[in-house]
Amino acid sequence: RHVHTLRLLSLPTERCFRAFCLVSRSDITQKGYEKKRSKLLGAYLPHPPVTADQASPRRPPMAPSASRYHRRRSSGTRDERYRSDVHTEAVQAALAKHKERKMAVPMPSKRRSLVVQTSMDAYTPPDTSSGSEEEGGQGEGTPTSSQGSVSMEHWISRAIHQGSTTSSSSSSTQSGGSGAAGRLADVLAQTHVENHSAPPDVTTYTSEHPVQVERPQVSTVPRTTPKYGNAELMETGDGVPVSSRVSAKIQQLVNTLKQPRRPPLREFFVDDFEELLEVQQPDPNQPRPEGAQMVTIRGEPLGVVTNWPPSLEAALQRWGTISPKAPCLTTMDTNGKPLYVLTYGKLWSRSIKVAYNILHKLGTKQEPMVRPGDRVALVFPNNDPAAFMVTFYGCLLAEVVPVPIEVPLTRKDAGSQQIGFLLGSCGVTVALTSDACHKGLPKGPTGEIPQFKGWPKLLWFVTESKHLSKPPRDWFPHIKDANNDTAYIEYKTCKDGSVLGVTVTRIALLTHCQALTQSCGYTEAEIIVNVLDFKKDVGLWHGILTSVMNMMHVISIPYSLMKVNPLSWIQKVCQYKAKVACVKSRDMHWALVAHRDQRDINLSSLRMLVVADGSNPWSISSCDAFLNVFQSKGLRPEVICPCASSTEALTVAIRRPTDDSNQPPGRGVLSMQGLSHGVIRVDSEERLSVLTVQDVGTVMPGALMCVVKAEGVPQLCRTDEIGELCVCSIATGMSYYGLSGMTKNTFEVFPMSSSGAPISEYPFTRTGLLGFIGPGGLVFVSGKMDGLMVVSGRRHNADDIVATALAVEPMKFVYRGRIAVFSVTVLHDERIVVVAEQRPDSTEEDSFQWMSRVLQAIDSIHNVGVFCLALVPANTLPKTPLGGIHLSETKQLFLEGSLHPCNVLMCPHTCVTNLPKPRQKQPEIGPASVMVGNLVSGKRIAQASGRDLGQIEDNDQARKFLFLSEGAVLSSLTCLQLHKRAEKIATMLMERGHLQDGDHVALVYPPGIDLIAAFYGCLYAGCVPITVRPPHPQNIATTLPTVKMIVEVSRSACVMTSQVISKLLKSKEASAAVDVRTWPPVLDTDDLPKKKPPQLYKPSNPDTLAYLDFSVSTTGMLAGVKMSHTATSAFCRSIKLQCELYPSREVAICLDPYCGLGFVLWCLCSVYSGHQSILIPPSELEVNPALWLLAVSQFRVRDTFCSYSVMELCAKGLGLQTESLKSRGLDLSRVRTCVVVAEERPRIALTQSFSKLFKDLGLHPRAVSTSFGCRVNLAICLQGTSGPDPTTVYVDMRALRHDRVRLVERGSPHSLPLMESGKILPGVRIIIANPETKGPLGDSHLGEIWVHCAHNGSGYFTVYGDEALQSDHFNSHLSFGDTQTVWARTGYLGFLRRTELTDASGERHDALYVSIMECAVFPWTNLLVVVVELEGSEQEALDLVPLVTNAVLEEHYLIVGVVVVVDIGVIPINSRGEKQRMHLRDGFLADQLDPIYVAYNM
Repeated sequence: RHVHTLRLLSLPTERCFRAFCLVSRSDITQKGYEKKRSKLLGAYLPHPPVTADQASPRRPPMAPSASRYHRRRSSGTRDERYRSDVHTEAVQAALAKHKERKMAVPMPSKRRSLVVQTSMDAYTPPDTSSGSEEEGGQGEGTPTSSQGSVSMEHWISRAIHQGSTTSSSSSSTQSGGSGAAGRLADVLAQTHVENHSAPPDVTTYTSEHPVQVERPQVSTVPRTTPKYGNAELMETGDGVPVSSRVSAKIQQLVNTLKQPRRPPLREFFVDDFEELLEVQQPDPNQPRPEGAQMVTIRGEPLGVVTNWPPSLEAALQRWGTISPKAPCLTTMDTNGKPLYVLTYGKLWSRSIKVAYNILHKLGTKQEPMVRPGDRVALVFPNNDPAAFMVTFYGCLLAEVVPVPIEVPLTRKDAGSQQIGFLLGSCGVTVALTSDACHKGLPKGPTGEIPQFKGWPKLLWFVTESKHLSKPPRDWFPHIKDANNDTAYIEYKTCKDGSVLGVTVTRIALLTHCQALTQSCGYTEAEIIVNVLDFKKDVGLWHGILTSVMNMMHVISIPYSLMKVNPLSWIQKVCQYKAKVACVKSRDMHWALVAHRDQRDINLSSLRMLVVADGSNPWSISSCDAFLNVFQSKGLRPEVICPCASSTEALTVAIRRPTDDSNQPPGRGVLSMQGLSHGVIRVDSEERLSVLTVQDVGTVMPGALMCVVKAEGVPQLCRTDEIGELCVCSIATGMSYYGLSGMTKNTFEVFPMSSSGAPISEYPFTRTGLLGFIGPGGLVFVSGKMDGLMVVSGRRHNADDIVATALAVEPMKFVYRGRIAVFSVTVLHDERIVVVAEQRPDSTEEDSFQWMSRVLQAIDSIHNVGVFCLALVPANTLPKTPLGGIHLSETKQLFLEGSLHPCNVLMCPHTCVTNLPKPRQKQPEIGPASVMVGNLVSGKRIAQASGRDLGQIEDNDQARKFLFLSEGAVLSSLTCLQLHKRAEKIATMLMERGHLQDGDHVALVYPPGIDLIAAFYGCLYAGCVPITVRPPHPQNIATTLPTVKMIVEVSRSACVMTSQVISKLLKSKEASAAVDVRTWPPVLDTDDLPKKKPPQLYKPSNPDTLAYLDFSVSTTGMLAGVKMSHTATSAFCRSIKLQCELYPSREVAICLDPYCGLGFVLWCLCSVYSGHQSILIPPSELEVNPALWLLAVSQFRVRDTFCSYSVMELCAKGLGLQTESLKSRGLDLSRVRTCVVVAEERPRIALTQSFSKLFKDLGLHPRAVSTSFGCRVNLAICLQGTSGPDPTTVYVDMRALRHDRVRLVERGSPHSLPLMESGKILPGVRIIIANPETKGPLGDSHLGEIWVHCAHNGSGYFTVYGDEALQSDHFNSHLSFGDTQTVWARTGYLGFLRRTELTDASGERHDALYVSIMECAVFPWTNLLVVVVELEGSEQEALDLVPLVTNAVLEEHYLIVGVVVVVDIGVIPINSRGEKQRMHLRDGFLADQLDPIYVAYNM
């Protein structure tokens, strides 16, 4: 795997930007590395002087001329909507200028299988059948390398020698360029990153230790970087040297994140939930609009020409009868040959036929399926305009409303479901289509067309003439004047993917055609070439509607022909001497790419070239380039006419074709910084972050236009402010079909002046375009509302960001320029997501390099961070019908986690600047507060206690232990038998072991009666027993070292065990894991001496040590707690009282008997209370999961204890067997308490599912409860037999962050369910204290749980002598209030809440809630590392990265630093089923987890 060192370069502009550039280095030798480097850099380093005869003449940088466009571009390199040489150059300059500061981005690590799967074989070959509506590239070949490299060298030499801050556009306008800029960083600087042994604080914004940067003189060969990450020993935060790839990467990430971020934010707002999120304050220096309020702009009056028809159908009738032979539409085949000429006569007669058939041949005479005013779907392919046109006019004549839609190719086309919803809401029942299209639709097994997902049930009707009946002679369509009935519905896809239908009335349709005729100067019989989609938008308005009004001849070029021959439209213009052509900037670019094949091109016939996407600011570069090349072929500059249109407002503005070439078109060079604040600031072309826009002409005839603020009430903008264009005209859409609310907001807007008065009595229509009106009434568009992303109060346009990302491409990385940019809302702000398809042959190196550079470029040019950058394999993003990227569908996949990217880079540290301010100090109860009883300034102190311990008599006779294994009773023991056996063990200890009073003995036994006897034997001999889990015979290597460690740390004088284990401890396998020579004496107790000991030991002082309780905590710390004789008997008495344990009782225990409450219940309680214990070792359940429950049922047990892992085994292993268990007579109805013994927050989901599963077997749902203990006190709470059932509350997680406990309703957002951890045991007192100040807290405040009780441990038993560190764990005092009592600190956070329930003694009951859950999250040098186990295929691993990052941000307001995706079962778990976070951390840092994917979030 590669370790990447990145360089941070910086811009010497007035703002401080972050960015980085990347040099990749595989793990190769130093020498090999040097060699590889010098080879790469050779071209760019200043050369040593050469002698004259060797010197090769270097070509000077080429001057930009028309010739630079003669290069053929390599196929499909970039999305040509966005191609701008100037912008490419600006981006490259921005990247080159970043040479002051450096940044190190650790590359994510992938499992090899994952890399292989995303390699070349896994890619589908490029899909040739569907190119893209918004998609680049047709030509073949590559840019001439000499040009590319010369200009790049020129670049670099300038960057190095002059360090110039500007780049005049003459220096290099190569849009391709060579990959040299990628290596630029190498030339410019070498980094030396210092390692600080103290963990750097990522949470602050200021950098206290700046990363040192040394810049060598360029003339010398650059020094080598320190080798990073492999052999380098690194000091971690704990000062421990770690040699590991992972920790090197984390350190790299931390160093990167130490770079100062955006300036810290000062102000906060308080939300209604008292949440304290920062809100971005407007920068006082940000540009503000200063102009006067704008005035409404009026278009020229719509002239009424005497012979204009009263309606479009009337025009069709006129031409169909007067000049039936006049050509109306010529269609082309894929070879560019005319396929069919539709005349006006044919159009008229066939339309009548279609109208008659729609109205009279569908359904029955009495019940026709379609009546006038009904909606029908028109489903026609893009290569059959004639059939579409006939059917469209047939609908107009029948007064039926056509809804043209795309052909559904498969049942699950992207967005097709939404189109189905539109059809459903329009009440469409009939779909009209052509013969060929009908044949091509997917068919079911019986030949019928299946119902597409989300679509209504449709009758498919073919409108080809040969399939239709002839109308009777007396039938004739009724042709009226244009009125307010709906003429047609055009569909529109919104930003969120929903599809709306915009209704256009007959009068709007006619007025629009008139306005276009007037502004474009259309005349009869003109020839127009149309490359656009004829079903909607500009293609429909010019090529189907206005053309018929003026009896024009349309040459329709299908998309499929353009893909084969991009020059076809220009050839048709020449061939037919066309006056007008309707194209998109993409078509102009494709023509540029291919035009060298043609000699005899003459475009002098063109009087108007309508550029349909002129409203995309990036279209200007295609227009300029096209003019540059084709001016020599007769193209006049004034012919190029960009127009702006929208589905709602139809044509918004269009540049008029003038003969006056003196009036140059308008263009503005606008500052991106200004635009992001919604302000127009003209900038010089030299600046990097500028947007050059061209005008889209003037307002349409007969229309009014104004600009209103993009957000909030529609108030008029100032003259230097960007807003949404609004139009008042007859020729606009009328409504969104069936959506009156949305219609009101869009089609019925009344703009207001600053005084608040409406400027007109007529409603305006919002166009969805952002822009302004410049001098001379010229309209400029800077973006679309749909592409608007508002990040921290600044506006960014998705198209601009796509353009910047594509300009970063010296290496042609993005497949066919397919990039999607959208925003997602995370933590109350929009975050930018960039998804790109990478070329099939790109390596991990390429992709990471490209990602780093894109982040850097977007940050420099737009001054905004990218939240997530994802790369997917080629051809995998959902497509629109014309092959572009389906944006909303892509966003949906991203949010669901089904995008399946092959690379992901998240940058939450960079982007999320509105995290809540740090935890608020709670106004806590101070010493000055007046204490009256238990109330402090009106708050009840959070303290509670169990019942008092009385004195209880003891009785010693009954049978005490029954040991179960595999369903059979293996052995049982009465107290007497136990006593006798313990005596023998004591004798053996004294005689064979020669042990003294107080010596420590390690008991290494499997769960069973031997363990109990050995324990009492030690007590009889005056020794201190330590119970140790024996090593697992199948897994000695990992389990034996723990045994050895406990034996050593506890200073055991000898080890007592069974014969089998004593052999195991000294076996050959053991010697591989530990040093077997250093074991203390090992005694096996299988054959005991026959005699009694001389006398039994009686402790002289009840406070002497009874036993040591050793356990590994969830933090991975091995801690031995000292338990005195007093504490042990108080413990037993407390449990006896709480659980009412009497000699007649039977208790089933399925717990590990090595530590905590499990050990006390297993070994001590039954001897103390006299009840019978049925012991079931949890390991037996792995063989027979039903063993525990069968025992409980068979012995009619009322009280049973288990662990979470036992519960999980039963839930998983027996979940499907409840019926068969019932038939075996398993009955749990006698169980009144089933207690889960744990040292953690109750796992509600598990206990609830367990209760549900076994409800059918009689288990009472209220029987299941939990206990809570910890290292300082092994049992604080335990659900007893009497007293109220445990309660569950829901608390607000956001309030918890501020140490407040706010109860909320179940199911409310941010709620966290907490179950009460059993009842507080008798003799236990609890108080909630502030862990920092040690002051008592009030009721329902979150704090540390402190406990005072007779069975607290008396301290840690440690070897290292750092008792001072932990002494306050066992004897702490409150800082005020009751300062006398000695408390033990549990280290757990929780709160006390007085409930309305009463307990057995009639007092109100205090519930304790513990709220720390062990989970697979750990901090490392101030970064949060999240480890997730993945169920499912490895391909889904990368989908988890954004999901996890977003979820943790939203739920916990925490930024995840590293996301590690691992296989199931990798997260280590201890015997109690708790996750071992510290073992996990160590495994991760030592590179032992074999993760599927590790993502380092920036």
